[in-house]
Amino acid sequence: MTIEICAFSLESCLTAQTSGAKRIELCGGAAEGGTTPSSGLIELARNRTQIDLYVMIRPRGGDFLYSDTEFEVMKQDIENAKKLGANGVVLGILNPDGTVDETRTSELIRLASPLAVTFHRAFDVTRDPFEALEAIIRTGAKRILTSGQQPSADKGVDLLAALVKQAASRIEIMAGAGVSAGNAAQLAATGVDALHLTGKAVRPSRMTYRQPAVTMASVAVNEYELVEASEDVIKAVMQVVA
Repeated sequence: MTIEICAFSLESCLTAQTSGAKRIELCGGAAEGGTTPSSGLIELARNRTQIDLYVMIRPRGGDFLYSDTEFEVMKQDIENAKKLGANGVVLGILNPDGTVDETRTSELIRLASPLAVTFHRAFDVTRDPFEALEAIIRTGAKRILTSGQQPSADKGVDLLAALVKQAASRIEIMAGAGVSAGNAAQLAATGVDALHLTGKAVRPSRMTYRQPAVTMASVAVNEYELVEASEDVIKAVMQVVA
């Protein structure tokens, strides 16, 4: 069972590697569910780790219906990830009606070649998961990251099992969202090819002075808590599915 760690920092990338994970999904924008990371982070993560590194290609948070200018940014970010030595990229584009945008997705996958492509959890907001599965297969993507169209993967086990059956090894199915040592065995039993998790632990900020009246975020976050991958959390999951 492949374990992929969603990392938002160089520290988390290093933890993923020392924990024995096989792949990193490198992201920025944790509060938005993952956006394209900076060039500096990509370059350092590539230089400091030897395991597979997949770079998120997502120009903003929110929905997965992108404008022409956003699509141009995605293309440039793919070119940048290739130059910086990524092993793959992670992306997803939808049409207004909730179907997969096969035309644009296929264009990005051709641009990314020979890098492999994961179609991310945009899959989880498509109108018909079985229709979307076939569409993504046609685009040439290597795998789909999905929670089974539920808030967490353990609640989507029935759909995950059905997707694995329909995929019939034509594409990898990777379960993600809320993966833990407590549900890893249940998820593995669906037949998925991989598990995707942040493996996170929270540590307090080292700031001794804290200003309660001002926040830099537009969403409700505690700016004096830092979230990083935890070797203990990751290894606990790996022990369950070893």
